[in-house]
Amino acid sequence: MKISHSDSKALYMGRYDRTAEETKLFHAGAQVILKIRGTSLKAVINSTVLWGSLQLGVVVDGTVKGIPLSHDNNGKDITVTAAEGLTDGEHTVIIYKRNAGNQMLFLKEFETDGEFLTPDPLPVRKIEVYGDSVCAGEVIEAVDYVAQTDPEGHNSKYDNVWNSFVMQTARNLDAQIHNIAQGGISLFDGTGYFHYPDTIGLENVFDKVCYFPEGGDPTKWDFSRYIPDIVIIAIGQNDKHNSKTQKDDIDIADPSYRNMWKTAYIQMVRQLNDHYKTAKYVLTTTILMHDAEWDKAIGEIADELNDMGIKAYHNLFSRNGAATPGHPRQPEHDEMAKELTEFIRKNVI
Repeated sequence: MKISHSDSKALYMGRYDRTAEETKLFHAGAQVILKIRGTSLKAVINSTVLWGSLQLGVVVDGTVKGIPLSHDNNGKDITVTAAEGLTDGEHTVIIYKRNAGNQMLFLKEFETDGEFLTPDPLPVRKIEVYGDSVCAGEVIEAVDYVAQTDPEGHNSKYDNVWNSFVMQTARNLDAQIHNIAQGGISLFDGTGYFHYPDTIGLENVFDKVCYFPEGGDPTKWDFSRYIPDIVIIAIGQNDKHNSKTQKDDIDIADPSYRNMWKTAYIQMVRQLNDHYKTAKYVLTTTILMHDAEWDKAIGEIADELNDMGIKAYHNLFSRNGAATPGHPRQPEHDEMAKELTEFIRKNVI
């Protein structure tokens, strides 16, 4: 039995663009959920790997695996076997985008040797995330490097958004998640590391589906398609980097820059709130080492948003900004997910 990418039995979570031919995924963690009665599932996909050693993310009845993707197949329709050798019964298969802006993943068709069933409905609670490489699960699987710098030449092979702390938190809270996370991103264009040397900031990403030039013309997201209950914003790690000077010469303690950064951050939240009305905002960074002055500025932002009548909460992890010089690994993501889940349960919901 075959179904198209747009069949009602293909259930999507995460932002996506769609044409008659394909459903386009650009963000880490965006996924399609399929339920079958059969022993195998194949998918026709079109994947373009922009850089790195990447895999297609697959979860079969809760077991996570990856299927290697080749640069040789860039822009070509290929058939991948997402699941095979299953017992002849009901199974749930999730195909998801493991990485952020170093891949474009277009889904076209699905086939099973049995029949497609209607997937279980998505959770009622909705979470949205705006974050950087930690939220995108970069270098998470380099578990031999806990509390160390990243292994040389990792080339994205240890990336996997599935167990990033924000994805875990959503599952802990029985929530949907739209994860707008991108490695190296900061708030402003011309800062951070994303799309170097002409760096793109969250100010020009938060309202997009296709958000990087290699994917084609940027496409605006229709915010009415997803109204979250909770919005998590986790930036500030990369904002000290000035991509014009190629130095970490941006000082958040400087009053004029602090005011400019805070004003733009608040403006972004206010724009989101114009769409969401009743959402609650959790502002945070992570346990990746950074100057605590950024967290102080974020705390000030939370206070100012509350003064405006927008419900904002400032999360600080127990080892905030002090645990590791490299990307957090799986155990450290587990730690953050536990703490963030508890923070939201206690303070937000």
